[in-house]
Amino acid sequence: MASSLQLQLRLPSSTTPTLQTHRPIRCAADRQALFNRIAPVYDNLNDLLSLGQHRIWKRMAVSWSGAKPGDRVLDICCGSGDLAFLLSERLGSDGKVTGLDFSREQLIIASSRQRSLSKACYKNIEWVEGDALNLPFSDGYFDAITMGYGLRNVVDKRKALEEMLRVLKEGSKVSILDFNKTTQPTAAAIQEWMINNIVVPVASGYGLAEDYKYLSKSIKEFFTDILNLQLFR
Repeated sequence: MASSLQLQLRLPSSTTPTLQTHRPIRCAADRQALFNRIAPVYDNLNDLLSLGQHRIWKRMAVSWSGAKPGDRVLDICCGSGDLAFLLSERLGSDGKVTGLDFSREQLIIASSRQRSLSKACYKNIEWVEGDALNLPFSDGYFDAITMGYGLRNVVDKRKALEEMLRVLKEGSKVSILDFNKTTQPTAAAIQEWMINNIVVPVASGYGLAEDYKYLSKSIKEFFTDILNLQLFR
């Protein structure tokens, strides 16, 4: 597991990783290494995997969270920061967004994006490198929590959910967004075709074919009916 610490992130002179073939994904450390490797192409391949629809779904997830101006909100598995930036716009300059991820490379990209964007509210985002199974926050600290495309990649989903509820204020919501295995035969066939014929071949151009085969497997094995899961305390 990654240790939890707050980061003052600065871009190194080069953020392009060495791309190579990697062993199968078996444990949390493997998954952490995976998301570090795919960080440079993660956003572009998300566009392919969802046909661009993930941008709409992320706005829906922010709405589901019930976050309000001035709130403190945690975005777990924040990746390159899409949900955190949307939350920041919703909360305004008086709110606070904490984006947490175990991938340092993803956080470097998120921090770089934050510096390149001009909206004043984006200054209220803090990036934290940490473990979704051991959140480095006190009980009842956040007014809302979001998690986009992260739960299916957590090794202990029950523990992750328990940690979310622990740091959430009474009566607040967790909004979880993820790909799922559709029960519609036609849609399932299209999803499978897209992954095998577009996403994985494109990923192979970056030396990441095996990594994206794992992501395809994680979608198939994820809860079949989860796309919006809201937990209430």
